Amino acid sequence: MTYFREAVITAITLIALAIAITVPAIFTAPQALIFAIVLVTLGLWATGLVPGYLASLFFFTALLLLNLSTPETVFSGFTSTAMWLIVAGFVIGAAITHSGLGAKIGEVARPHLSKSYPILIGGLMVIGMGLGFVMPSSLGRSAVLVPVGMALANMLGLEKGSKGRIGVAVIIAFGTNMPSFAILPSNIPNIVLSGMADKILGVEFSYADYLLLHYPVLGILKSVALVALTLYFFPATITPKPIETTQETPSSSRKQFILMGILLVTIGFWATDQLHHINAAWIGLATTLVLLVPRLGLVPPPVFKGAVDFGMLMFVGGALAVGAVVNNSGLGTIIAHQVVGALPLSEGRDFLNFYSLSTLGALTSVFTTMPGVPAVLTPLTEELSQATGFSTETVLMTQVIGFSTVIFPYQVGPLIVAMGLAGESTRHLMKMTLSLAALTFLVFIPLDYFWWVLLGWI
Repeated sequence: MTYFREAVITAITLIALAIAITVPAIFTAPQALIFAIVLVTLGLWATGLVPGYLASLFFFTALLLLNLSTPETVFSGFTSTAMWLIVAGFVIGAAITHSGLGAKIGEVARPHLSKSYPILIGGLMVIGMGLGFVMPSSLGRSAVLVPVGMALANMLGLEKGSKGRIGVAVIIAFGTNMPSFAILPSNIPNIVLSGMADKILGVEFSYADYLLLHYPVLGILKSVALVALTLYFFPATITPKPIETTQETPSSSRKQFILMGILLVTIGFWATDQLHHINAAWIGLATTLVLLVPRLGLVPPPVFKGAVDFGMLMFVGGALAVGAVVNNSGLGTIIAHQVVGALPLSEGRDFLNFYSLSTLGALTSVFTTMPGVPAVLTPLTEELSQATGFSTETVLMTQVIGFSTVIFPYQVGPLIVAMGLAGESTRHLMKMTLSLAALTFLVFIPLDYFWWVLLGWI
């Protein structure tokens, strides 16, 4: 098995170098090397042949040793607001688990979700969808729901590493992230798209129009598909453990009460970010500071040390930096122009144009990750509008279909982080993302097209 893994890694490296060498007319020599390094990194992340943090470390080291990028760009993932949201997520999750609040909420939810495994999975998806409307951060939603879901899994006899527990982790990871692509302020790519459309093209999106256009297919139908895929790949039956009547001490009850108050205030600030304009990451950082106060005892030092997964931070830091490196080197625009030139775009072929633009966003995200898609494609909007005959707004909105189509898990950091919070391997995400991507290209994009036609967008 070791020899096989080494052979595959060698093959990925050689193929990446061969691709980079054979495109000198498209890239400069430094761009070709960056492209090769990116391809090797993406190949390692996609196949899971080495730990994700090791692939990220290769990415950092290769770029810096060959002087292909600046440290500021290479390590930009560690200075992003998303990184601090991840740290906040780990600390909030540790507090919910350590204080027993997760188990307490699980006990309240147990009578409603323990009737069957499908009801459990479907119920968690509905909760994740609901949180998307009140919390603008995918990582924040994961930090709150993962500890509760894991406590509930333990109560229902789903042991660590079992298909049932993995299914719970997977549905929370997707449920707190995927439907929110259809809610304007609830995901980073949505916000980036909105900001760039306003800055470059002077186009402003309506919350209601955005929701009506995207939520029926990307929010509701995709969520139904995710529940079905989870039940198919991770089947299980529920065997509830007897309810233990453990007597809570006044100290533990006090901690749970204090933590609940802190979380409600945090969620309140997250939900009203359009009013106070404080970044969700800084709200999470303030919550982290309060939770770590020693006198409160919510996250003691030993718990904190065990809560933050440094390997996960390395992995996500690399995934966030790929988009920055690709965009800053000019690779993103070059790749996008090449793909646009290869697409069968022509005025009057509406369905083919719609399908092609949606595919363009999905393929671009493989190299730039999801937040990088608007940065690369928004400047091409007028060119794409002229080629297809679509309005500027319609071309912009096809990006949403593209960056909500996840092919590999590394493209969406919150999916990886949610699995880390749950203590389950991220390799289980791959079968879900590939299956959902296949359904998107075969079913959801055509359905979206007919829905857009019905609404008059095409």
